[in-house]
Parts: sequence; C-alpha cells; structure tokens
Amino acid sequence: MEIIEVKDKQSKNNFLNIARSIYKDDNVWVCPLDKDINDVFDPNENVYFTHGEATRWIVRDEVGKVIGRIAAFINNKTINASEHPTGGIGFFECIDDENAAHKLFDAAKKWLREKGMEAMDGPINFGETDSFWGLLVEGFTHPAYKIAYNKRYYRNLFESYGFKTYYKQEGFHLDLTKKFPERFWKIAEWVAKKPDYSFRHFTYKELDKYVHDFAEVYNEAWASFKKEDFEPMSPEYIKVFITKAKPIIEEKFTWFAYYKGKPIAIYLMYPDVNQIFKYFNGKLNLWNMLRFLYLKRERTMTRARGVLMGVIPKFQGKGIESAFMWHIDQALKQMPHYTELEFSWVGDYNPPMRKLWESVEAVSAKQYITYRYLFDRNAEFKRYPIPE
Repeated sequence: MEIIEVKDKQSKNNFLNIARSIYKDDNVWVCPLDKDINDVFDPNENVYFTHGEATRWIVRDEVGKVIGRIAAFINNKTINASEHPTGGIGFFECIDDENAAHKLFDAAKKWLREKGMEAMDGPINFGETDSFWGLLVEGFTHPAYKIAYNKRYYRNLFESYGFKTYYKQEGFHLDLTKKFPERFWKIAEWVAKKPDYSFRHFTYKELDKYVHDFAEVYNEAWASFKKEDFEPMSPEYIKVFITKAKPIIEEKFTWFAYYKGKPIAIYLMYPDVNQIFKYFNGKLNLWNMLRFLYLKRERTMTRARGVLMGVIPKFQGKGIESAFMWHIDQALKQMPHYTELEFSWVGDYNPPMRKLWESVEAVSAKQYITYRYLFDRNAEFKRYPIPE
C-alpha cells in the first residue's frame, strides 16, 4: 500500500471520489458537495487557516486503486485546551480493511507528532463543530446537511487502532405532526409574553445587528459549559457564514431572545437541504443550481435541522428555550410541509439541552462518538468532563 499526500489536482479529485466509490450502493448516503469539502482545505475560504494548518492523504492498494482517505489539522487556538497538545483528524473514508485504515491513521499521527502534538481527536472538522463532526454509531438513517454519516464498520477501524471515546453526541428527531405536551406549551407561552422579554426572528435587512447579537450570545453562552476548548466567534466570521447560507436560510427559523433589549439567547435552524442535494452527487453546477431553486419551490424539503441553541448563564433555567420552541411552532404553522425536525447534535457534556429535547418528546435517534488517541500509549486517558 502507498500513502500519498494530497497536493495536485489528481490527488484532490481522488480524495473526493473515493467517497463516491465506497457509498455507491448505499441509498441512504448523501454525497457532500465537492465545494463544501474543498473549501475546508482552501486558505482563501476557511478562516481557520489564519490560526492553524491542515493536510490530507489518500491510500492506494498494490494495484494503484485508491481505497481510503484522511485529513489532519491543527487549531492553534485549542491545541492546549487539555493536558495533551491535541490535533484533529477527519474526512476519513476507507474500505473495510484495518491495514489500510491504520496506515491512514499512522500518516496523520506522524504529521501531528512532528508538529508537537501528543494526541489526536477524530473524526472532527477543521472548522465549527456543527459540521463534519463525530462518528455515527447508531441511527443510520437520512443524514442532515453536513452531519456525519459513515459505514458501520468504521467504528471497528477506529477502535482497533486504539481510539477511545472522548465524548458522545446524540441527534434528536421531533415529529412536527404531533402536538407539543400541554405543560410545555403553558411554560413557553408564559415566558414568551413576559414584558421584559422580547423575541425576534432573523432578517437579512438587519444583518449587521443580528450578527453582533449572535456573537455576543454565542461567546458568553458556550464559554460557560465548553470551557476546555471553547473558541469565540467573531462577528465577521458569522457574517460570512450567514451570507453564504442565504439561499437555504428561512428567516423565521432563526430566533433571538432579548431581556430589556439585551440579547440573551439564540436558536439557529435551517431546512435540510440534503433532501435536495441527494440528487446532485456532490456537484453544484449551474444546472443543479437551477434544479435546487425548482425543488425548493416544490417544497421538496420537509425536514429542518436545528443547529444550535444557546442561553447565557444568567437566564438559563427560566424557560427561554421553551419560548423559542413556541415561536418556532408558530412559524411552522405557516409552512405545514415541514414534518420533522432534527437537532444535531447534543453532547453528553450538555445535560440541560438533552432534557429540553426530551421535554418536547423528541426521540434520541442517532448516536455519535468523538474519539481521542493519545500518542503515548502509557499515558492516562481522561474523558471530556461531564457536569454533575
């Protein structure tokens, strides 16, 4: 077998195409857009290159056939979040062959070790945690946009190498055709109508205002529980993300909560465009762009994906999350073709969010694992801390 670092056009194409080969008989898999994958490794598109670096490899068998791929990356803002300087691996795809998989892991480990790392987490993204993160281990149903989907045997490939569970994640599914529990609704409506609180949905007309409100809430709310490796978001980064996502965003799917005019909470949701992208085989050319507009107009998307919900600590436990769901329900009544909501994902280090989704009778439908591998095999392994 031969490991090849991805540097030229041919190897970049091989990196993309190996996924199409592995999943060619899998009717559930949705091919990620080539552009989305390429942008992760493009310094002109991925802001993480301003404080990190990344590379990737493919592996070929004895006759020259590409049979796997992997990427490795370093985020200089988070490498020292734990006692072991830690890099990341991701975008792993491989045939069911431990030898091939372990050669890919070896290549990533060697590169990261040479950069001074002592551990690697994976599979993760060289970017935000809401995309391309974690290994799916239960619930091999339709994948939402940029949410992990992989072969079942990948778990064995990771664990046979020595990766251990760093934390677990859940994807919750909510049947929107069913009514919310009455008790939940009473709390939600009571909070939503309190005079000091106000709730507003996002609009592009006030983009700059909402971008700054988003950053203010996100940086205060997430820092409160994800202390080890929290990385603040800048308004500039958020603006770029929201601007790029304009073709798929429904303005009434993103909500902000305010207390006496101060932003205190955010909820971000968008239509599951994978219901359309599954027809594109990863290609977003002009023809497929036109097809996208047509299929969107035809209400092909019947699922929505909740990406994140955050409340700053002072206002947690006051029913803000319930009030968000009340407003979302009002918005969805105007769009009855949406019948399912997926919230992916909830980490096991965030019990309050899990309780919220259970309170609205959402079902834990998918399970993911984010692994860690310590290069010193005699070092003590410590799981990501879970609040008591």
